[in-house]
Amino acid sequence: MKICFPAARLSGLESEVFGHFGSAPGYVIVDTETGAVEEVSNGDLHHAHGMCQPLKALGGRTVDGIVVGGIGMGALMKLQAQGIKVYRAMEGSVKDNLDVWKQGKLPVFSADWTCAGHHHGGGCAQ
Repeated sequence: MKICFPAARLSGLESEVFGHFGSAPGYVIVDTETGAVEEVSNGDLHHAHGMCQPLKALGGRTVDGIVVGGIGMGALMKLQAQGIKVYRAMEGSVKDNLDVWKQGKLPVFSADWTCAGHHHGGGCAQ
């Protein structure tokens, strides 16, 4: 399974999970079967608010799940329509969140938690 984590700075498993999917400068993709780690720059970074194209952001890479602190309703719906599960991240690194995900303790992202705008620094406003 390939899991994607938005990150402010790409530092592999030590990357801190970013607070918003669409405005993340990059993504860390982890293959949970092989342990392979790939880093991808956001191919849709400068989109208008509410116009995020998640698959464009990932440069066309295929993932099975996304772990994120915040995401807009449109992006969440687009990902779910592609069969991609979105999980709500906890604060911390990719490694920290991956460990919690492996334990089955990260909640599936609810529409009630979607972003209503951006804070300074790229995080979500509720």
